[in-house]
Amino acid sequence: MLKVGVLGAGHLGKIHLRLLQQSEKYELVGFYDENADYAEKIAAELGYHRFDTIAKLIHAVDVVDIVTPTLSHYKCAKVAIKSGKHVFIEKPIATTVAEAEEIIALAREYGVQGQVGHVERFNPAFQAVRDKIENPMFIETHRLAEFNPRGTDVPVVLDLMIHDIDAILSVVKSKVVAVHASGVSVLSQSPDIANARLEFENGCVANITSSRISMKNMRKSRFFQKDAYISVDYLDKVCEVVKMKEAPENPGDFDMILQNAEGERKQIYFDNPAVAPNNAILEELETFAEAIQNHTTPVVTLEDGTEALRVAYQIIEAMERQK
Repeated sequence: MLKVGVLGAGHLGKIHLRLLQQSEKYELVGFYDENADYAEKIAAELGYHRFDTIAKLIHAVDVVDIVTPTLSHYKCAKVAIKSGKHVFIEKPIATTVAEAEEIIALAREYGVQGQVGHVERFNPAFQAVRDKIENPMFIETHRLAEFNPRGTDVPVVLDLMIHDIDAILSVVKSKVVAVHASGVSVLSQSPDIANARLEFENGCVANITSSRISMKNMRKSRFFQKDAYISVDYLDKVCEVVKMKEAPENPGDFDMILQNAEGERKQIYFDNPAVAPNNAILEELETFAEAIQNHTTPVVTLEDGTEALRVAYQIIEAMERQK
């Protein structure tokens, strides 16, 4: 088992602590949080060992799980990597692309593994259809959330939209060549609602909408490709795959047949895969342990996290140009 320690015991940090304690792939050694009074309270209430310095925690573990505010990701990762420790970093990987690129360089230099916490890659609905998404040419996503002051220190692009950016980049194997975006600050100093249009070199277009001032929560993506439509509901963890094939000469009474203007006839059918329930956060942490132990590539690499951050900032810059 790999010895692991958690940096940051906030809302998400406590979830990581609980899951790591349950995991059969890790031995949870303890945690560090810079708020000493809060850390003492967590240690007393939940029974986790509390380290009083980051250095002591890093020295005691094989893997450092960084769940601190984004502003400190780079600093924490740098110290851990230079100590020869593997790092799991919550999304976004860092505050700037330059910081993210240095994290990549350091990991290579010190020979350690790194993974970024883009948890939607492990959502069971996305996993169920991942292999069915082949060369999508139009993608539409909506990620809407009710207002929560937590996270409003950054634009909604870095808070929410980056989940969909990463998922899209994982299925579109082409370079982003154009970015158009607009955003509005309603309750925060930074944009609370944003829409972006990504154009890829291969002709694919992605239309992404994110809001943190919605009346209801929604996390849906739709992928359109040759002879197929695929939808993913990350919130309700359901998916749908609608496909088309050449219509049979003698269709059955219940076959769904469409005919286009050119007279071509297609049969519509459903190919909905089973969705296997999982705990996405636990799975992302445990697949990282497997990557370390087997010397394989993590599911969400440091490079993946950096590319998602790069595109996120291109969207933010596009919004700035609209002002």
